[in-house]
Amino acid sequence: MTQRQQLQQYVAARLRWLQTLPEHPRKAQLANLRRGVGRVPGDLPELWGAFLQDMPEDLQSSTGNPTPAEWAIYLSLTLYALHQQGQTSPMYREGEGLGKAARLLVPPGQDPGESNIQKRFNALATAAQMPEISHHLRGMIQLLRAGGIPLDYVQLACDLYDLQFPDAMPHVRLRWGQDFYHDPKEDTENA
Repeated sequence: MTQRQQLQQYVAARLRWLQTLPEHPRKAQLANLRRGVGRVPGDLPELWGAFLQDMPEDLQSSTGNPTPAEWAIYLSLTLYALHQQGQTSPMYREGEGLGKAARLLVPPGQDPGESNIQKRFNALATAAQMPEISHHLRGMIQLLRAGGIPLDYVQLACDLYDLQFPDAMPHVRLRWGQDFYHDPKEDTENA
């Protein structure tokens, strides 16, 4: 099994774990994870269990610097916690990629290429380092939360992982762009 597949399975399992916790422990765990937004993986010992417990050793750092997998897992879980804050329905939904979710933020009738969302999305898509990606992604997640728009956090983790590799980065960016510029009206008209 590749590291990417291990990451995918691990994030899905951690999200299931979070979603199946009883209400009060779930709220406490999500609040804890939110404290990690904008931080580097490993900075806050109180988060170690939430994102490191049962993590495959292949994904873990042996140098003390976060691995690409640790960055992807940490960001996806802490940003999921931010997204879920104050929401009654789950903000994790399989199949809702970042480009598609961002497109839903564009006001109806407005050209997506002329929108403020497009400018913010471009800043995220062209960010090169994980702290910068984290910063721009946080703003995007806050907009999604305000709009009640869910996101596929397993896919996001895979995307964040891939963005850290020069060979895979262009594929992620292209897919995000395709999803952002895909008109959702076409789907309903064709259905």
